[in-house]
Amino acid sequence: MDALSSRRIEAGDGTPEPQWQCWLQARALPHLAPQDLLPPGARAVVVAPHPDDEVLAVGGLLAHAATLRRRALLIAVTDGEASHAGSMRWPPGRLASRRRAETRLALARLGSDAAVLRAGLADGRVAAREGVLHALLLRTLRPSDRVFTTWSLDGHPDHEATGRTTRAAAEQVGAQVYEVPVWGWHWAACGDARMPWEQARLVTLSPQAVARKCAALQAFASQWEHDPDCPHTPVLRDAMRVRAQRPFELVFA
Repeated sequence: MDALSSRRIEAGDGTPEPQWQCWLQARALPHLAPQDLLPPGARAVVVAPHPDDEVLAVGGLLAHAATLRRRALLIAVTDGEASHAGSMRWPPGRLASRRRAETRLALARLGSDAAVLRAGLADGRVAAREGVLHALLLRTLRPSDRVFTTWSLDGHPDHEATGRTTRAAAEQVGAQVYEVPVWGWHWAACGDARMPWEQARLVTLSPQAVARKCAALQAFASQWEHDPDCPHTPVLRDAMRVRAQRPFELVFA
């Protein structure tokens, strides 16, 4: 069994949120305020493998960035065109266009005027083009940036490739980088030793930021709907809706 197959994303909602909440409260992880994570002069850069990952990972922080008047940039690695393989309703080109529109709506609901830079890599094949992404990041990132991306052991190949490539580029540039679990909450059990809890920090969110995050997540209608041609749909799970209501986001520093 390879490392990725040991972190499989199975059907269903995974580890229940009440279990995570109890465990995280007992763990008493360090907290960070958004203004500490995004000091004056810093730009929030989110590198998201698919449309919706930016909201699932740090949607609340992006809402705070807007309130704090911090500049923000979303680097969209793919357009998410492969989420409905075989669908008659959502052929890849039509789905990519829809998901780009969903991203714009989500950012508006966050109150964010983040610029969007599209890398244009193929959904499901980010690992094959890591060099292209690395070069793009080196051209784009600045030492003063605060960079947020998916965790490099998140269980999805695109998430992992994006995470390790972003970390390598940010460290080369000298920017502070944070990895964020998205699917890790699904396959991991509470206290799972594969998650680097010693690096974990909880970013405190205001009730307004939580509300904006929940509204933004609902913008990705293509991912919430069942498609009869795709038994694995909806792609987004009810558990993700529940996790979006957390008064914090967790980052690995």
